[in-house]
Amino acid sequence: MVLLPGRIPPHNRARKIMKSRYIVIMAGGRGERFWPQSRLSRPKHLQAIVGRNTLFSQTVRRVESLVPAENLLIITHEEQRPNILRDCPRLHPDRVIAEPMGRDTAAAVGLATALVQARNPEATYAILPADHVIRDNEGYGEALLRAFEAAEANDLLIAMGIMPSEPATGYGYIRAGEAVGEVDGVPFYRVEKFVEKPDRATAQSFLDSGNFFWNAGMFIWKASVIERAFGRFKPTLHNGLRAMRAGLESGKSPREAMAEIYPRLERISVDYAILERAPNVAMVKADFDWDDVGSWPALARHSERDEWGNAGKGSFVAEQSANNIVVSEDGHLTALIGVENLIVVHTPDASLVCHRDKAQDLKKVVETIGRNPDFQHLV
Repeated sequence: MVLLPGRIPPHNRARKIMKSRYIVIMAGGRGERFWPQSRLSRPKHLQAIVGRNTLFSQTVRRVESLVPAENLLIITHEEQRPNILRDCPRLHPDRVIAEPMGRDTAAAVGLATALVQARNPEATYAILPADHVIRDNEGYGEALLRAFEAAEANDLLIAMGIMPSEPATGYGYIRAGEAVGEVDGVPFYRVEKFVEKPDRATAQSFLDSGNFFWNAGMFIWKASVIERAFGRFKPTLHNGLRAMRAGLESGKSPREAMAEIYPRLERISVDYAILERAPNVAMVKADFDWDDVGSWPALARHSERDEWGNAGKGSFVAEQSANNIVVSEDGHLTALIGVENLIVVHTPDASLVCHRDKAQDLKKVVETIGRNPDFQHLV
């Protein structure tokens, strides 16, 4: 792995705006594990799962002071674009780009690269999820700025690694190797391996080792560096990326540039396509609070609980019941009696009752519902 180690000179940390830096927010998923509240047109990131504002608007607020307004781009789904614009009306419509269909994260990164390079071939950009919970905005901003500096000073693909606080089994992990450089005295590390979600014992061993970090799904790189990686590891995707960029540079709208190309792109994650194969992947360590709120049980971590451990949002009453999660919309009162460890979600047109241990199986239920013509409008 060829790196350029060494200290990067410090600069004024007053979050000065850098014209060559872009941020791309991926906001196009379905969020099936938050059904029935999450639907295709208003998925998880357009719900106020935690807090009063949607997860998407929280994400925008966290990053909009780090780059010029015109350098903040959103990639979303065609059905979600109107609600994205309603949720954050200060976003210019030209910077909210809708995929014609979902093709997984490698295609989304390819599109992001084409969009950024068409604007500035020398740019560095961060690609970030739209649906995570972070309360330490200052710590997050500092970590992101360090990642930008590391990517700009070295031809690296930078991943953000979160210092784990518990042996979590719901997250992927990054195994960090030796330090290969530093930003203002904070080292960054060679990535030895990306690891899928582990079992409890393995997660505990990761925590004990001290060199495993949660993979936050946040990546920062020069547009030219990730483009070269596509060319080396996924040439067919690279060809599509270059064709989209050429279309954009010729004056085509994003919709026009994607029309014939996007449906033919391979459906694969950027982790499998690039990051697990590239030799120049590094990790910036971060210790801000972070939760990807992947399913309903995460709500309990961010809600007040009664003396029996019941938590939720909306109106509910729990008698002789413990450790339940209840979400009730539109003033509807939900009452629980003599039950434990349930998830109960009520919306105007669908309700969910499941055991907390089965929350990860919600995607299967959504798939089943979607196959029924009478219920397709509910997904």
